[in-house]
Amino acid sequence: MNEPFDVLKATVPDKNMGDVMGAITKRRGRVLGMEPAKTDYQVITAEVPAAEMADFATFLRQTTQGRGSYTFEFARYEPCPPQIEKKVEQNGSGRND
Repeated sequence: MNEPFDVLKATVPDKNMGDVMGAITKRRGRVLGMEPAKTDYQVITAEVPAAEMADFATFLRQTTQGRGSYTFEFARYEPCPPQIEKKVEQNGSGRND
């Protein structure tokens, strides 16, 4: 079973870098790099599983007090980890057939 992965580009204030990077790794994301943006801001580039990012907008808005922004762009499909695949199989397809 495969799952979609996106490239995340999040622009965040310097003081929120640690919290945002922690949230990305907590959601099974891989941080690819960081680069300075405007004064006191950084751009974090990461690959993230789309299924884990549903609440990221709310998290980012709360954590950065509305000063952060982000974009997602589809990257590819990757194999699901066994524990995620098992969870999907237990919950069914999610369709109401």
